[in-house]
Amino acid sequence: MTHTRPIWAEIARSRLLHNYRLLQRLAGPDADLLTVIKADAYGHGLADCARTLAAGGSRLFGVTSVEEAVTLRGILDSEGYADGRIVAMSGAWQGEAEAVLSHRITPVVWDVAHLESLAAAAAGDHLAPGAVPVHLEIDTGMSRQGTQPRSFASLVEHLSPESPLRVEAVMTHFHSPENSTATREQMRQFTAAVEALATQGICPQILSAGSSGDLLAQSTTELNDLARRCGARRMVRTGIALYGYPPSGAEQHGLQPVLAWKTRIISLRGIESGTTAGYGATFHAQRPTRLALLAVGYADGLNRTHSNRGAALVRGQRAPIAGRISMDQTMVDVTDIPAAEVGDEVVLIGEQGSERITAADLAQATGTIAYEVLCAIGARVPRRLVD
Repeated sequence: MTHTRPIWAEIARSRLLHNYRLLQRLAGPDADLLTVIKADAYGHGLADCARTLAAGGSRLFGVTSVEEAVTLRGILDSEGYADGRIVAMSGAWQGEAEAVLSHRITPVVWDVAHLESLAAAAAGDHLAPGAVPVHLEIDTGMSRQGTQPRSFASLVEHLSPESPLRVEAVMTHFHSPENSTATREQMRQFTAAVEALATQGICPQILSAGSSGDLLAQSTTELNDLARRCGARRMVRTGIALYGYPPSGAEQHGLQPVLAWKTRIISLRGIESGTTAGYGATFHAQRPTRLALLAVGYADGLNRTHSNRGAALVRGQRAPIAGRISMDQTMVDVTDIPAAEVGDEVVLIGEQGSERITAADLAQATGTIAYEVLCAIGARVPRRLVD
């Protein structure tokens, strides 16, 4: 069914490509970008973002799971980008090894169980030694996923030259890119792990380390030197910066927010001074007040903590949220915007006139991060690719 409810998110193709090219320039010629489009491209829409980035030259994509990777493989192959590489960054779960092979997915691995299931599936397909690329993650302090150095010996036993598995990349994840001391310690551990693996005959083609924050801060460029010493290339995993937001503490560097979230005024009413509005009657009109009803609520992803504190843009002005945000509707006070009328476009994230509201603004108001705001925009909000 065609979406007719007046709420939508606009995804600016030109801004996404601008950010991608900016990040390419920052990475320089000695590093490759893994464009991370997990979680439905951080709420921006997997299919449209994948097509846009592929058309712009990206051939390296990162997703969370094998399920996401299978969906992405179908998109890339149907659009003529069968050469696109897909990394499943959270590895392969039980029973997914066959899908990894049949859909040409590169999984991140960090324990023996991963290697055993993949090797068994590859043996069933009679694949040659080294036919299946994997990215081996090293835990340098995140303690989330990744193998620890004491486990190297058991892993190496499963990665003999006769194995169908080949360690294409060794990777790690920096937990606090804004903390140079912590990052230096993680880099020290990562370097030691890479060197230890080399003594066991594991010499990857790629060193995958660093994310949006590291790239924007240019805090880990010495990894380029490590990659050169190992005869490898460096890969940087760029996520939130692709969509126009630097991580906490990083410079903007000219990034442009890709998503604009919009709705419309669907009803207007006047209330007298002293009248209440919304669940719990938390809004009390201090004067004769004009309220505009918007087709957006917390089921669409507008956090309920913005009740009586947030705002939306109406005719280029900020209209305060009046009362509690409901599941499907929100009221804003347009008393000071007398020209507001039913059908007016209302901006929740984006620009209107000289005013602007970003996902970072919404995040700051609720004590979270822009990532969560963007990912929380509901599936019932259609994404529309523009320009």
